[in-house]
Amino acid sequence: MANMSKKWIILCSTAIGAIYAADYFATETQAMMQQSQQHAQVILQTANNSNKQLYKDGTYQGSGMNRRGSMGAAVTIKNDKITNVEIINFAMHYTEDDVVGLPQEVLQSQSAQVNNVSGATYSTQAFEDAVQDALSQAQNT
Repeated sequence: MANMSKKWIILCSTAIGAIYAADYFATETQAMMQQSQQHAQVILQTANNSNKQLYKDGTYQGSGMNRRGSMGAAVTIKNDKITNVEIINFAMHYTEDDVVGLPQEVLQSQSAQVNNVSGATYSTQAFEDAVQDALSQAQNT
């Protein structure tokens, strides 16, 4: 009788695992489909607004802060393109030398998203926040 109950436990555990896995994959597939639809809508909106610039020309200053300090970024926009980025008002726990390459990453990617600098995670996050703050100010509404 004990051998039979072990088989039932294994069978039931396997069945429950299969149900959870099926639900996970179904949910993941649905989320991916929704994300694709949202991406398509953004592309359509961009195409419909192709004459309207996303950003106003000029230089905008943003700031980012966290528990390790704060910093600012001056972002220059020209014809919907980021043309210059500077770190300003650097007041982080570590030195500015750790993140000196981040403005170039923004210029290359045309985005506030940059690669995390190992050993300067908080500085990287503050920089991203500062650039995003500046870009938010530059948005053409």
